[in-house]
Amino acid sequence: MPKLLNLSIVAAVTVLVSTGAFAQKAGDNIVSLGLASINPDANLGTVTSTSASAASAAAFTAQLKGASASVGSQTAVSFGWLHMYTDNIGAELGLGIPAEFTQDLNTPNGTVKAHPGAAKLKILTPAVIAKYFFGVPKDQWRPYVGLGVTHVTFNDVKINAADATVKALASTSASFKSAWAPIYSAGVVYNIDEKWSVVGSVAYLPIKTTATFVGPGSGVQVTSTGDVKLNTTDYVVRVGYRF
Repeated sequence: MPKLLNLSIVAAVTVLVSTGAFAQKAGDNIVSLGLASINPDANLGTVTSTSASAASAAAFTAQLKGASASVGSQTAVSFGWLHMYTDNIGAELGLGIPAEFTQDLNTPNGTVKAHPGAAKLKILTPAVIAKYFFGVPKDQWRPYVGLGVTHVTFNDVKINAADATVKALASTSASFKSAWAPIYSAGVVYNIDEKWSVVGSVAYLPIKTTATFVGPGSGVQVTSTGDVKLNTTDYVVRVGYRF
């Protein structure tokens, strides 16, 4: 009986060790799906206006002096495809369904100072991230750090034409220039078994873009431009499957 018990213990240990050996090793491909909480911290730089009418341009420049903007947080579906080149180094392609963000505007020198919901826009940030995993493939918990790059595009920009100031500023067109941005990330993977895992991560994206607004002004077309920083923090939770 003791001999049989010893054999059972050895067999159980062998199963546990062999199961752990399947986690994030060279040659693995892991797809993951989950949710991302996207939290931009917006900073609007100096806005300059130009126009065929110098008076109109000067009036808009004065009104927009010290203007600030804020962009609300959103939750979006997040997808990742990780390929492991070694037991510790991998590269991941990250994609997400673009969520619609709401931008509020504050113009301290305007007659009406607060402009909630001044614009809505979709932000797309496909990314490639190199990751270094600590530990060894048999570990159930594997923390990692990552460094990558994203190409940010701003789509479907819609302004609130019901707001008179926003309409005068941007009812003709509103756009944000696409931009490249670095990604700094860290996270941890919990390996459930040889196929399934759960990953939680945080990433920081210092995004810089230029906003261009064209509007009718007070009767003469005015073009206004300003630099925008979107220092964005993403929190992601995904379920992964190895194949």
